[in-house]
Amino acid sequence: MKARDLRELGAEELELKQRELSQELNDMRIRHRSGVTVDKPVIMRGMRRDIARMKTVQAEREAK
Repeated sequence: MKARDLRELGAEELELKQRELSQELNDMRIRHRSGVTVDKPVIMRGMRRDIARMKTVQAEREAK
């Protein structure tokens, strides 16, 4: 997801999306560590980056 798209979301939507993505990433990490093969491990990297973008947008909003 692009930062531009994230800036268009409301504060509550952004927080909800971040929680959902964090939960999904956590579940994927657990599956990966337990030995279950994850279809595409590179997806986890993308999720971490999306979460970081969301946190950056939230921090920008708080700074204003």
